[in-house]
Amino acid sequence: MENIDINWLAVIVAALTSFVIGGLWYSPMLFGKAWQAENNLTNEQIQGGSKARIFGFTFLWSFIMAANLAFFVSGVESLGEVMIYSFAAGFGWVSLGLFVIGLFELKTTRYMLINAGYQTISFLLMGLVLGLWK
Repeated sequence: MENIDINWLAVIVAALTSFVIGGLWYSPMLFGKAWQAENNLTNEQIQGGSKARIFGFTFLWSFIMAANLAFFVSGVESLGEVMIYSFAAGFGWVSLGLFVIGLFELKTTRYMLINAGYQTISFLLMGLVLGLWK
């Protein structure tokens, strides 16, 4: 196995990028209202959730995903290739996996597109950070 060199500061920034994009993606400015409607969630239910738990675990899972992506693209030299790998991970694995689960949960295509779109964009932006910051 070749020597894997991970820039952990880039991983943290990539995770923060995913975290920030999620905040924008699920805000009322973009897809928040549609996502809320697709999940039959009221404003009261959303406000009643534990912010520390939600945001804490969201960052933790984002960090682990960014680290996993960093390992996946480690040794890939060109930014273009890193972006292809990032798209493959975000769309090809995560998003399509969400579609499979969504089908069994009888979710709408709109619901699946909102969540899959976020994951695809998130992985592309994490890959951009990781690819630029070697």
